[in-house]
Amino acid sequence: MTVTSATNATGATTAPAAARTGSSGFALAVAAVVTMMAGASAPSPFYPVLQQQLGFSAATMTGIFAVYAVALLVTLLLTGSISDHLGRRPVVSAGFVVLALSMVAFWHAESVGVLVAARIAQGAATGLLVSSLSATVVDLEPAHRPGSAATLNSISPLVGLATGALVAGAVLDWTSSALTGVFSTLTVVYLLVAAAVWLLPETSPRHEGLLRSLVPRIGVPQAARAPFLRSAPALFAGWASGGLYLSLGAPLVATELDGARHVEQGLVVTTLAGVGALACFVGRHQTSRRLTITGTTSLAVGTALTLLALALGSFWGFIAAAVVAGAGFGLTFMGIMRSITPVAAPHERGELFASVFVVCYLAFGVPAVVAGIASPHLGLAETTYVYGGCVIVLAGVTALMRRFGSTD
Repeated sequence: MTVTSATNATGATTAPAAARTGSSGFALAVAAVVTMMAGASAPSPFYPVLQQQLGFSAATMTGIFAVYAVALLVTLLLTGSISDHLGRRPVVSAGFVVLALSMVAFWHAESVGVLVAARIAQGAATGLLVSSLSATVVDLEPAHRPGSAATLNSISPLVGLATGALVAGAVLDWTSSALTGVFSTLTVVYLLVAAAVWLLPETSPRHEGLLRSLVPRIGVPQAARAPFLRSAPALFAGWASGGLYLSLGAPLVATELDGARHVEQGLVVTTLAGVGALACFVGRHQTSRRLTITGTTSLAVGTALTLLALALGSFWGFIAAAVVAGAGFGLTFMGIMRSITPVAAPHERGELFASVFVVCYLAFGVPAVVAGIASPHLGLAETTYVYGGCVIVLAGVTALMRRFGSTD
């Protein structure tokens, strides 16, 4: 169904946001999501370089990844629904200011401590932004483009991930001042977005309950609980697969597949996310159930092909497998977003998207951290086989559950 009106906590009826704004506000909100996620993947090609320059161990690298995931999840649990109470604009603006500060810290990361601080700040900012920005995109969906918010909330994060990793890797190969070039640019962009957000109409008027919303919890609005519970296994499978490529993809290319150039290492993430975005666009007219079944099946097949390419030592086979897995990643996520987005009222969207991204980042972060801890003991390739095997089983079981379960 499509939400056409809502009643806020004070009893006043608010008109749908689509009637109050044009396409420009919607485009700005979507662009903000893209830039946020570009910053999430841009540091990835720099980690091997920083590891060599600063001299930290593989275990420290795992800790650097872990603090990002922990900061993001804690922030999500504390502030996931805060934009439902304070309004979207102040929360999104504050998130981009903190994100800009994290880019400054990356830019000047001359010690492990500064790098850890940068990751904590980036995780906290992302945790503040993912639910509030997703809700803003839905709020500002144009009336003449129904369903576009769910589609673009699926496509835009993947476009950002693809762009950030590819551009950062290319700049690393082309210039000796890549750290300054990438992170100074992102700093300026984030500050501009933080200011531009105030040009948008406020789509979530202030209402009471702010202090209660800060109590750590995962809340799903009543109307969204059934589709959310049906979607959670697929959501976990998709983001666990994404975590496999984002955490282990570049090191595997560098050490196991003879991909010495940074752009080759970044190409893994770019392929996964870019193909995921393209698959979302191509499949945008399909039902949520068909998208989820096709997506989880592709995840299982693509991950199996990834392990085969790794065993054969084939870089281009690895990239081809990422095409299949990336299509599954994108289709699974869009199928879920399409299933749950329409059922929440405007003043419940921040809470709903916070719960969605808690599941996403648990699936993304926890297995990747475990893999980072295990790889020095088991070996990188062996760890990948175990991780990938778990993803194959999870995605395959989820596909069967969806195929023979609900008919929505």
